[in-house]
Amino acid sequence: MSISRDGAEQFAVKAIVWLAGNDDLLPVFMGSTGADEAAFRNGLAVPEFQASVLDFLMMDDAWVIAFCESEGIPYDRLMQARAALPGGEQVHWT
Repeated sequence: MSISRDGAEQFAVKAIVWLAGNDDLLPVFMGSTGADEAAFRNGLAVPEFQASVLDFLMMDDAWVIAFCESEGIPYDRLMQARAALPGGEQVHWT
């Protein structure tokens, strides 16, 4: 099952809101990306920023599990949403 671009953006906004409420993980994201509070807030509607949040969450299975379980979402939906956002297309090298 694939997700539409709109669906992926809505999914990413859920991830951003979840991340904003995670006092342990938000500073890790901010420190690793260099984003400040204004950039984080402004990035809510920017598909590239949304994609960066999904990329960040997919760096650790525990983060994927925590987010998906808190939202009642299947684990593979995160990857599907990421694929529908800019830079998420599958690269075929052959």
